[in-house]
Order: sequence, then C-alpha cells, then structure tokens
Amino acid sequence: MSDFEQGITLVLGPEDGESIWQPKPSTGFIVNKINPYNSPFDNFSTGLQILEPGAHIRRHAHERQHEILFCYRGEGYAEIGEDRHELAEESMMLIGRGVQHKVVNTGTGQMRLLWIISPPGLEDWFRALGRLKQPGDGEAPVFERPANIAEIEKQQRFVRGID
Repeated sequence: MSDFEQGITLVLGPEDGESIWQPKPSTGFIVNKINPYNSPFDNFSTGLQILEPGAHIRRHAHERQHEILFCYRGEGYAEIGEDRHELAEESMMLIGRGVQHKVVNTGTGQMRLLWIISPPGLEDWFRALGRLKQPGDGEAPVFERPANIAEIEKQQRFVRGID
C-alpha cells in the first residue's frame, strides 16, 4: 500500500441516477449518473443518453467543455466538424470544446451512448430541456423544446449549430 490516501468509490446500478425524457429531435431519455450534485467530484460529469430509432442529437458545440461519447448499443453516424463518421457498437468519440457535432440514430433499435464531459454541466442542460422520467414510464413521449431555448443555450454555454 502506498502512502497516498485512498479515494472514494461509487457503484451505480442500471436503475440508479436521475432519468429525464428529452424533447424532439432527441426523443428518448438521459440518465445523469455521476456529477457534482451526487459525488465529491467537481471536474466532470457522466451519464447515459438513449436515442429512439430516427432520433438525433442536434448539431451543437460546447463553449468550454470537452466531451467523450461512447456508443455501446445501436448504429448511426456522427457529424463532427465537417466530417461524417459511421457509428457502431464500441465506437468512441472525443470532441473538444467549440467543435460542432451531431449524432443520428439510423438503426431500428435504440442507440445508447455513454457521455463524459469536463468540466461538468451537461446534467443541468438536460434538466432544463427535459421532463423527469419516473420508474415504470412507458414509451418516450414526443414533445417540443422549451420556448426559451435560446436563453437556456446561453445560460448553459451551448453554441448553437446549423442543422
């Protein structure tokens, strides 16, 4: 054993975390797993995003955040900057701050993504856009983004993309 103090451990099961339905075009839901609100770590947050067939994450960039996306189920593509990348299970993307990106589910089933972002804040974005998902909820509801989306984007330091 070294002279260093051991860190903490968090173990979250499949149903653990705050689940939030997402509006069109990202029809599906996210799960905020680890973030500064539920852990002592304040330099990153992580969670899951589930996109229903045909859904996509709109083109956008993060003003100050770097993001890792890992596709662990489904297929589709990502547009990152000017390039298009086909996505399959076990595809991973590192997207630096200010880089425009979009993810599209072209498969017949759900696309499931793990996201890690630093510094944290994506969890606040999802809360501002979505609706709390309760255990046992059925299919993903289809609803529009909030009317004050421009204000939310500015507050959350999102850089709007051109779709």
